[in-house]
Amino acid sequence: MSSRVIIGTALNSHVRFYLGDTRELCQTAKEVHDLWPTSLAALGRTMSVTACMGLMQKGEDESVTVTINGGGPLGTCLVTANNQGQVKGFVSDPHLYLKYNESNKLAVGLVVGTEGYLKVLKNLKMKQSYTSQVKLQSGEIGDDFAYYFSVSQQTPTIVSVGVLVDVDYSCKSAGVLLIELLPDHTEEDIVYLEGLLRDLEPISTVLERNNDLEAYIKTLFADALVLEEKELSFYCDCSRERFLANFLTLPKQDILDLAKEDEIEVVCEFCQKKYVFDKRDMDLLMKYVSYR
Repeated sequence: MSSRVIIGTALNSHVRFYLGDTRELCQTAKEVHDLWPTSLAALGRTMSVTACMGLMQKGEDESVTVTINGGGPLGTCLVTANNQGQVKGFVSDPHLYLKYNESNKLAVGLVVGTEGYLKVLKNLKMKQSYTSQVKLQSGEIGDDFAYYFSVSQQTPTIVSVGVLVDVDYSCKSAGVLLIELLPDHTEEDIVYLEGLLRDLEPISTVLERNNDLEAYIKTLFADALVLEEKELSFYCDCSRERFLANFLTLPKQDILDLAKEDEIEVVCEFCQKKYVFDKRDMDLLMKYVSYR
């Protein structure tokens, strides 16, 4: 079954929710990047939340890019998502498998670190792009996104995100739940959500047991109303033409040096697809450079 997100309202339309089963999305990322368990958990959590943020965008060509780097061994975690449910991402080190000794849980906070920021770039296409960032709180991803929504977006939001990894390193279960408090909320809504947060099960555990999203949201909100459903997919829009265009952004001397090579191989960080450029490609590139 493909990954999907249901979007709707509850508490008399005083909250908006995004609830997603992202197992297939995370499993595809695992296969593309040969992710080990802790790297998979970190990238999977980031992809799950960023996917929902992409769906929040209004324009068809608008997208969101999230970058997390806390100074830990994971390095950079970068994910891009649009409002069509297309998501892509990578981490600097895909081969990490660390656990917390006391709980035996995957040590996402340790590999991410906290000496850095969660940065969000919203590409609004025809409008000016919007960039914001917050200091990382725990490196566990969910806490950091909750802090971002509260501080940068000024939208109090419950964030539950998780990835369960099986013994063969495959993604056993993955999911995300965002609950946004809307401006017309009441004090009773706040009290209800505080109680909900205290009793909330890890979303990956819930979906491992039963991935019926509609049934689960009804256990949280009796009046939950699902307004739409979106499919998610791991999708990269790289191409030979795009990489050639990127070459033109390099300093002129770097392009001249590249043109001396008989063959250049480029690997896309998002999807690991390889592109080979030969002398004919570089000769074409030099025609554009000559006009500089």
